[in-house]
Amino acid sequence: MNSSIDRAEPGGPEAGDEHAVTAENEAKAIFLGDTGTLPIDTRRVLVQLLLGPSVDARRQSKLWPVLLRDESVIRSRMHDLFLDLVIDHEQQVAFTRQVTSDDIDVPILLRKASLTFLETTLLLFLRQRLTQADAQGERAVVSLSEMREHMSVFERDANPDHARFERQVSNAVEKAKKLSLVQRIRGSDERYEVSPTLKLLFSAEEIQGLTRSYARLMRAPSAVDVGDDPPPLDDDLDDGDAEGEELL
Repeated sequence: MNSSIDRAEPGGPEAGDEHAVTAENEAKAIFLGDTGTLPIDTRRVLVQLLLGPSVDARRQSKLWPVLLRDESVIRSRMHDLFLDLVIDHEQQVAFTRQVTSDDIDVPILLRKASLTFLETTLLLFLRQRLTQADAQGERAVVSLSEMREHMSVFERDANPDHARFERQVSNAVEKAKKLSLVQRIRGSDERYEVSPTLKLLFSAEEIQGLTRSYARLMRAPSAVDVGDDPPPLDDDLDDGDAEGEELL
């Protein structure tokens, strides 16, 4: 993974110097009574990170270079809110994570996304699709029918309320879209790209453990209520307000 940090061009402001970054902008108020010191494009990055779930170089092509340019000051502002900034330079995605500490009582800003059993099975399927696509050097693309088919194996035998199960399947897909885990591919109502953010949220070890749990459940799906809570998984999904957006 490329862990190098983009640096400012010679003669330009250093990434770690907040005053240098904002020197030419600090005297320009953006709105009446503005006492902020950051440029407007840097503020937009901060807002997008707080809205969640991520800043993606493809979806937010104007924000990504600003994030790299002002990484130090953005990280510092996030720390002021007890948040950490996570950046994957290779996948070109970034998101915030709640800071934890054994020494102080940290105020919680991010809301955890509560997932049902069925929603978690879909998340696992999407994460596995990412792994397969990476191995082949391709974008991770999935169809609506594939997502629904994957979840259908968990329907109870002789289910007396098939309509309820179908609603739960639809809700799981909508939840993935709301969390921007999938984004609809432009020009198609059925095909979605899986967000690379999933690779940062869940380690290979977590996925392997969850895969084993669901493999056991698939051998006896009738024993599971798809509305139940899933097996425990320590995730960092924040329930942002961003909807699934279109991709080129």
